[in-house]
Amino acid sequence: MLTCKHATKLMSQAQDRPLTLRERIGLRLHLMMCSGCTQFERQLHFIRTACRRIGGG
Repeated sequence: MLTCKHATKLMSQAQDRPLTLRERIGLRLHLMMCSGCTQFERQLHFIRTACRRIGGG
């Protein structure tokens, strides 16, 4: 089982590189049980979307 620290690190890394199958499965399992990390994932998505809209990318 991933810790929240490791899960948030993986979510951040996923913005720059594809995660391995093992990483994706571990992260999904963690997110099913952790509302804090689920919220962090939503915030990352929101920030990324906002930056794309502002930057035109």
